[in-house]
Amino acid sequence: MTDTGRRRRWTDAQKVRIVEESFGPRGSMGETARRHDIGRTLLVRWRREYRNGELSSGASPLGFMPVTLAPPAVPPLSPAPKPVPASPLVERAEITLLNGRRLSVSAMIDPAVLTRLVQVLDPA
Repeated sequence: MTDTGRRRRWTDAQKVRIVEESFGPRGSMGETARRHDIGRTLLVRWRREYRNGELSSGASPLGFMPVTLAPPAVPPLSPAPKPVPASPLVERAEITLLNGRRLSVSAMIDPAVLTRLVQVLDPA
């Protein structure tokens, strides 16, 4: 391979496509960089820009979405009320990450621990 001495220009859309490919199941970040003939450090920079919302792709950047839990629907009055279980309503939560991995955790997990788990299983 010879160096042509020219500098390639990548559109934001091309960068986003390559970055999203590096998150996917097709391979590691190094393999994605080799496949597109770019340096790993450049791909790391693009991934950071993607996370920070600096690459405009028309889609929103990676991040957490706010979630609210609605109270359970109240059934119509019945002649005999059902007993309320002593255990919490939700014991486990299942989270599907962007890279397709599933994470099943206790609903009472410490948010800091959950954040670390997500960072390890789906590094950005």
